[in-house]
Amino acid sequence: MSKSLKKIVEESREKNILEVDMCDRGISSMLDISGLFTLSHITQLVLSHNKLTTVPANIADLRNLEVLNFFNNQIEELPIQISSLQKLKHLNLGMNRLNSLPRGFGSLPALEVLDLTYNNLNENSLPGNFFYLTTLRALYLSDNDFEILPPDIGKLTKLQILSLRDNDLISLPKEIGELTQLKELHIQGNRLTVLPPELAFMADTCRRTPNHPRRTMTSPRRSAGSL
Repeated sequence: MSKSLKKIVEESREKNILEVDMCDRGISSMLDISGLFTLSHITQLVLSHNKLTTVPANIADLRNLEVLNFFNNQIEELPIQISSLQKLKHLNLGMNRLNSLPRGFGSLPALEVLDLTYNNLNENSLPGNFFYLTTLRALYLSDNDFEILPPDIGKLTKLQILSLRDNDLISLPKEIGELTQLKELHIQGNRLTVLPPELAFMADTCRRTPNHPRRTMTSPRRSAGSL
C-alpha cells in the first residue's frame, strides 16, 4: 500500500475526518488498505476510478457511511453485508460489471440515490425486496439489459428521477403512473413503441426524454479495464 493511502487512513482516524477520498489510486482490493475498516466514524467513502473486482463483507464495519462511491471499477458482485449500512443515503455503483444484486439489498432504510448505470443488470437481477427501497428519490438504471420493468416500480412513490435510457425495454408497466412525485423520466434508447396512458397526467410535471433508437457504441461496461 502506498504511503499516501496509509496517510489518508491515519489522518482520518487522528483528526476525525469524516470524508475519505481514495479516487483513482489503482486500488485492486479494499483489504489492501490497512486500517480502512477501523474507520467506523466516516460518513463518506469515495473509491471511484479504481480496479476493484469485489467488495469485502467488512464494508458493514463502516456503519456510519452516508455516501459510498464505487463508480468505474470492475465489481462483479456485492456482499449481502452491504445492506447493513443503515445510514447510507447515496450509493454509486455505476460503470461496473454487476450481473445481480445480493439478497436483502432492499434493506437499506435511508437510501435516497442509487446509481446502477452501465452494468449488466436485468429484471431477473433484482432481489425480491429491491422495491422495499421506498426512500429512493433517484434511481439510475440506464445502460443495462432490462427488457421489462417490474410492476413493483410503483412502490417507489418518492421517486423524482427515474433513468432507464439505453436498455432493451419493450414496454413500461401501468404502475409507473403511481410515481406521482416523478419529475424526470429518461427512456430514450429503448424499443418502446407506446407509453402507458397512466403517464398522461404527468405531462405538465414530468420531463420525459423521447425514445430514440438504441445507440450503437462500445459500452464502457464492456471495456472497463481500459478506463
